[in-house]
Amino acid sequence: MDKLRILVIEDDKLAQTVMGKHLAANLPDFASDMKTAEKLLKAGKYDICFVDLKLGRDDDYSGLKLLPLVRKSGAYPVVMSSSDDEETINKAYALGCKDFYVKGNEAQNIKAVLDKYTSHKSPQTLDDIFATQIITHDIATRTMVTEAIKYAPTDIPIMLLGPSGTGKTRIARVIHEHSARQGEFVAINCAAYSEDLLEAELFGYKKGAFTGAYDNRKGKLAQANGGTLFLDEIGSMSQNMQTKLLKAIEEKTFYPVGSDKPEHSSFRIISATLEDVQQLIAKGKMRFDFFQRIHGFTLTLKPLCQRKDDILPLIADFSKGGKRLAFEQDAKTFLLNYDWPGNVRELKKFVEMVSAGDGLVTLGIVQGHIASRMRLGTPQAAATDGMLTNQQYELAMTKGLNDAIDRFAWEIIKRNLSANNGKKARTLEQLKISTRLLYSTLNKFGGK
Repeated sequence: MDKLRILVIEDDKLAQTVMGKHLAANLPDFASDMKTAEKLLKAGKYDICFVDLKLGRDDDYSGLKLLPLVRKSGAYPVVMSSSDDEETINKAYALGCKDFYVKGNEAQNIKAVLDKYTSHKSPQTLDDIFATQIITHDIATRTMVTEAIKYAPTDIPIMLLGPSGTGKTRIARVIHEHSARQGEFVAINCAAYSEDLLEAELFGYKKGAFTGAYDNRKGKLAQANGGTLFLDEIGSMSQNMQTKLLKAIEEKTFYPVGSDKPEHSSFRIISATLEDVQQLIAKGKMRFDFFQRIHGFTLTLKPLCQRKDDILPLIADFSKGGKRLAFEQDAKTFLLNYDWPGNVRELKKFVEMVSAGDGLVTLGIVQGHIASRMRLGTPQAAATDGMLTNQQYELAMTKGLNDAIDRFAWEIIKRNLSANNGKKARTLEQLKISTRLLYSTLNKFGGK
């Protein structure tokens, strides 16, 4: 392969030296500040540009200011950071980066970026996708993803259904990457905004449109011109907002808040929700004509508890580039039998936590980490009101209250039985439940 011209924008001299070592087979240039970086980007044609998220000490996101110029130069933008929180990653991708990695294992990270860049230039096969981007051995999931990728080059809207944490955002991004669309992948979580704020985020606004609008701001629709607009948690959008967005989807024009001049954007819609869409329509929470516009192809993702064969391959994938984990047999059995209410997202966090240990994972470590996450509260198990968690509420909304209560009882009984080595008498005593409740719960959920 021909040598790649690479620009590294990094203000730490030691980090430059380390990266230079791993990029020596190519043609790297280095910039330590914004001014030098801007000059090099305008003067030279680079294949890849690595951008440090934080340049200098005053602005945590200073490196992101260079992404529009990197994209304009035609280089493949890669953001480096010492932080891997979702807000940071989403901000980087929203501004157009194609890859993001956390500093600390440059040999592995740089190799992965160069490999991904090569595949970016030459389309991946389905085997490549399932080996590197969407890790699943589930035949039904593979079939649906394969079908969705067939639709990637078209303008057909795609709807992704499934519980929180099952990988809807990742699949949406893969579909965009195989769409051949030259624009950005722009994601927005509709549940994170009130109606007025969501309108401003989607359509943008003009200076003075409302209190606090001190300057013109481009919205997500404009950002997604020529690319993909990913609407996560679409079920939370109000009917009024659905009406406005429906018009923008049909006409490819929209009005920023406070403007009387229409703007144009040719974007492709991918949407996602964990709610039952038919129930949303039946209850009047989703317009049927809006639904018709956003669901050309529908892909339903299974929870991880229904894809047990994916658990160990996902752990191996999450461990790449880091400490290799070895699981004792009883720990492995526990992992395979655990329901993973937070799905793939919860499994990834679990791997990150146990990776801090010595690499040998025992049953006690597994149970301890899972119990600590339940106590501390994870994104999927954070309290919404008193002792109620988001996961429990979502389950009740999806399955009905009675079924949710039964499943919650099963989780408690199952955990207590495990702690007591299967001794039912101790479970009856500790949980203060009747023999009838214990055995009816065991029978319903497959216990013995």
